[in-house]
Amino acid sequence: MPHVLVTGGAGYIGSHTCKILAQRGFTPVVLDNLVHGHRANVRWGPFFLGDVADTELVGRIVREHDIRALVHFAAYAYVGESMQKPEKYFDNNVGRGLRLLQTARENGVRHVVFSSTCAVYGLPEKVPIDERQSLRPVNPYGETKLMVERALHWLGVSHSLGWMALRYFNAAGADPDGDLGELHDPETHLVPRVIQAALGQIPAVEIFGTDYDTPDGTAIRDYVHVNDLGTAHASALEYLMAGGESRAINLGTGAGCSVQEVVSAVEEISGRPVPVQFAPRRPGDPPILVADPSLARRTLDWSPRHSSLQSILQTAWDWHRSTADGAQ
Repeated sequence: MPHVLVTGGAGYIGSHTCKILAQRGFTPVVLDNLVHGHRANVRWGPFFLGDVADTELVGRIVREHDIRALVHFAAYAYVGESMQKPEKYFDNNVGRGLRLLQTARENGVRHVVFSSTCAVYGLPEKVPIDERQSLRPVNPYGETKLMVERALHWLGVSHSLGWMALRYFNAAGADPDGDLGELHDPETHLVPRVIQAALGQIPAVEIFGTDYDTPDGTAIRDYVHVNDLGTAHASALEYLMAGGESRAINLGTGAGCSVQEVVSAVEEISGRPVPVQFAPRRPGDPPILVADPSLARRTLDWSPRHSSLQSILQTAWDWHRSTADGAQ
């Protein structure tokens, strides 16, 4: 089976993708420094503990496993922290990321699937958001992802490196088999925080802004199941290896759910009340972020299969409840 280097493969989306890559006939070789990842998430191929900027280690992994493709997840991804410590994000996401790309390419890697984000768009000009919209990030996190996208473009021009940047909207949910789930420290994502509030693990979930121009006044986001994201990465890799054109593509459902809808749906699934704490809007938060996923459908024949709100929340609830039960 072809070996693929997966940086950040011990993390949330990376680990789910590794499982799907293995199901599709690849051997994922994980490189992760475990700053935010979890060793227990690596089950479908070899694991190397280390940093993506360790040129000697990266070169050795690529050569020893005859790797020709890279799926690059490893990055810092807290928007709020990026505003407080932009230099940390530029050093890690851009500086170390570029060293990884250089080392991988010089040792024979020809294809890169890059974990990008809808944060490259900033405040959208219109909704749903397609790939032709202006790229104007409003935080350093989005800026660093865009910088790597631009570097990939020029590496493609100069060195014939095939690449695809996958711009996720809101990743959520857990592996339906119960093998994997979302575990961040700190946890900032809405779905796990709503579930934590339902389980009594946190006092309440914050709702930032109740006066948006939306049906219930809370912000609307496009939630896509993590398994659907993993499938998209595998499809992007197969597409590039078959000679497909390099490009950036949105990954979303094309539909949005409000914060209040998520809270109400978790209450229904769990049979428990979710305590909430209302707070002012966060600066830079748009009222609505919803993807136009038609390019992914045309290019990768990709459509979300697990991304109904019910499926996302049920898989997430089952995983969080099982881990809570296991801790008791």
